[in-house]
Amino acid sequence: MFPLTAWCDNAGECLAIKLRPGNAGANTIADHLEVLAAAIAQIPRKHRRRILITCDGAGATIELLQFITTLNTRSRRAHYSVGFDLDARARTAIAALPADAWSCVLDETGQARDLEEAGTAELTGLLRHSAGGDKLATWPGGMRILVRREKPTSGAKLTDFEKARGWRYQLIATNTPAAALPLQQGEARHRVHARVEDFIRCGKNTGLASLPSWSLAINQAWCIAAAIGCDLLSWFRLLCCEAELTIAEPSTLRYTLLHTSARLVRGQRRRTIKIPHT
Repeated sequence: MFPLTAWCDNAGECLAIKLRPGNAGANTIADHLEVLAAAIAQIPRKHRRRILITCDGAGATIELLQFITTLNTRSRRAHYSVGFDLDARARTAIAALPADAWSCVLDETGQARDLEEAGTAELTGLLRHSAGGDKLATWPGGMRILVRREKPTSGAKLTDFEKARGWRYQLIATNTPAAALPLQQGEARHRVHARVEDFIRCGKNTGLASLPSWSLAINQAWCIAAAIGCDLLSWFRLLCCEAELTIAEPSTLRYTLLHTSARLVRGQRRRTIKIPHT
């Protein structure tokens, strides 16, 4: 058994969780739609008018993107930015890109990196309108495909295509139009999805990695309790912590604050927790 989770990037809280049997497929669309719908329902209504949904390549399916597309109405805009498979059609499009089609990747400060180290380009035209017709005909209309390439680090797992070209590639599918999201900003926006890995790691450290029983019902209750713990920690960091503690891992919070002896002092109609600086 393993949990399928959805997280809020703004606050770091767990929006929805579903415990699945160990033989469940990574692309089981019914589970993905159930968790996504539950996650959106957790967002206050006034903040659902403009949302961005991200996921890695394992969750990027035609059915999921079609569902997200149906969420768009006159009063609400749902954007997605998801990983896309480096399949044969994508490899063919990348090989057909001219050298001047690549643009610089922006770093965390918004500055352009050396094009010899990393670059980004758009494959939508080659996949939609090139020879052989629309190769994305079964996917939602308006979907763009962006590609990022970067010099691989030591020990990186590469495909034969990547080894031959000397680059590591990552593909991104998004429905945000180019007029609203230029190429470089679209690639940079998707990199924020890496924070989800931090949320998942925090979830595992809070109990999601240690299911206590063979019973599905007991483990479901455990996952709910662990998710509540994740939410309490995320809001504790947001409301009560400063400096480096605003991004602290659960173990750091435990040994810095939560497991520390303190005194509760009452005075001036207020209650104050006195925590030793040492």
